[in-house]
Amino acid sequence: MATIVLGRFMVNGLNERKCSGGGRSLIRRKQVDSVHSKAPGHHRLAKELSILHLIAIGVGSTIGAGVYILVGTVAREHSGPALFISFLVAGIAAALSAFCYAELASRCPSAGSAYHYSYICVGEGVAWLIGWALILEYTIGGSAVARGISPNLALFFGGQDNLPTFLARQHIPGLDVVVDPCAAVLVLVVTGLLCVGIKESTLAQAIVTSINVCAMLFIIIAGTYLGFKTGWAGYELPTGYFPFGVDGMLAGSATVFFAYIGFDSVASTAEEVKNPQRDLPLGIGLSLSICCSLYMLVSVVIVGLVPYYAMDPDTPISSAFSVHGMQWAAYLITAGAVMALCSTLMGSMLPQPRILMAMARDGLLPSFFSDVNRSTQVPVKSTLVTGFGAAVLSFFMDVSQLAGMVSVGTLLAFTMVAISVLILRYVPPDEVPFPSSLQETIDSVSLRYSSQDVYEEKAAIHAGTSKDSKLPLLGKAKTIEYPLLVKQEAQSNFVLNEGKRREIAGWTIAATCIGAVLLTYAASDLSLPSPLRFTTCGVGGALLLSGLIVLTCIEQDDARHSFGHSGGFICPFVPLLPIVCILVNIYLLINLGAATWTRVSVWLIVGVLVYVFYGRKHSSLLDAVYVPATHADEIYRSSGESLA
Repeated sequence: MATIVLGRFMVNGLNERKCSGGGRSLIRRKQVDSVHSKAPGHHRLAKELSILHLIAIGVGSTIGAGVYILVGTVAREHSGPALFISFLVAGIAAALSAFCYAELASRCPSAGSAYHYSYICVGEGVAWLIGWALILEYTIGGSAVARGISPNLALFFGGQDNLPTFLARQHIPGLDVVVDPCAAVLVLVVTGLLCVGIKESTLAQAIVTSINVCAMLFIIIAGTYLGFKTGWAGYELPTGYFPFGVDGMLAGSATVFFAYIGFDSVASTAEEVKNPQRDLPLGIGLSLSICCSLYMLVSVVIVGLVPYYAMDPDTPISSAFSVHGMQWAAYLITAGAVMALCSTLMGSMLPQPRILMAMARDGLLPSFFSDVNRSTQVPVKSTLVTGFGAAVLSFFMDVSQLAGMVSVGTLLAFTMVAISVLILRYVPPDEVPFPSSLQETIDSVSLRYSSQDVYEEKAAIHAGTSKDSKLPLLGKAKTIEYPLLVKQEAQSNFVLNEGKRREIAGWTIAATCIGAVLLTYAASDLSLPSPLRFTTCGVGGALLLSGLIVLTCIEQDDARHSFGHSGGFICPFVPLLPIVCILVNIYLLINLGAATWTRVSVWLIVGVLVYVFYGRKHSSLLDAVYVPATHADEIYRSSGESLA
């Protein structure tokens, strides 16, 4: 259904004003924040972040404690000595999304990340679902990370039973619940830190991330020394570098891909960056590059120290050093894991208040969430609400079984960001929403443009007549008002009429998305009968390939050069890169499992109800009037008003 609505968004962009009822609420799109559309003073966030702050946020949010365990599990079950190649392939796949994020973040540097981009490029309905899914992602992600800290801290005290009472997990017999006070306390501490200010909280995250990176550098340097000293036993195996074949290596890439989730936190701080056009793309790119390099180097070293089949699946790095007589290294590695968890906790809790704030600004949530503290210039109320909710969840619930739901929000956001890049390039919004209070100004400007068009039309009629016909040229023009092909005066080639080009591009993007879903679903579901499976694969592959060919052949929209804030990063290899990104993310979404999708569906249904009964009726675009973008500047000048 979402793909069908997506097709309507892209094809009927010019007719948004004519939509009514539920359809209108789903397809209405907001304007890119600009000098005409700034939030009021009490809604503005502090512009404090530089590229170093963004790198700290990106690396800290991405490198979690999972890598300290993931290398053992993936090497034993999938990749073997080729583990570093799995990390490389996964890093390249993550880079596809990073390129898309970089362009949109620099063009639309406002809070909200993927929700904000979807609202601008696709429409309110899809944007709401993305924002609602991201709320779930960050809430469960932060709670799951917090619950993982106390077991790691227990290693410093000689076991879980030796932890101080106020930190140890306690079982409540009557409720059959295991509470974790340490997790709740840490969540509240991080919440308080985020309320102090974006610069202060980012500085704390940078310190914690630095300790984690130092621990990983120790693993790399000390492990390399041991490897050369002992002869790299893990690579001297008769099975070679690919014991599970290339398929196993690729399966390992699909698993470790989730170790790269987190760089999108950088985009959520776009409104607080001093120079977003320059720093946001660099922050996203450098963060991902640093993480990929560290992952690959750690995997090269650890797999070389111990044969992949002998690695401890729970503590692969500590056990690898213990085998070579360095038991004390376990304390440094555990310290790195604890710091990684703390940094990831900060990275999980930072974006959520800003997404809530963005949704409240647009009227989809109560205005309570959009309030920004005047002294700290951060959304304190949203931060306190999300922090309290995450603290309660981490205290009472074991959310490990819900961790898969975190991936749904991220992959949906990655997919929609890639689609938004295609829309921006081929069918960017060509209408601008204005409040209905400016209806008189809009009518006046529209009448002025209409009069000018009529004058130019009459001038063209009087400028030429036909000797072979008594009909004016206007009569002939009506029969070819929207030709499919228009011959250029200075060129011998033919190009598509603009209206027809946009229509073809819109339906092609929708068909490409449908093809990606069909292809990945048929390829993943082995239970389908072979004829049906191969037919579905063929249809999906044909739609995907034909979409790529059509989008490659037709021209991109000239309006893309002036859309949003110019002068930033431009995603390369469009349309190939976004289409591959869509394909990879949909494949990962389909393979998350039925249980995960069942839980997520319940949350999304709740979100639909909230939107229907509140968001749709309170949207800031409820009574908006859409006018052609070419009229926008004139309306701004005529009204003399600054739109919120």
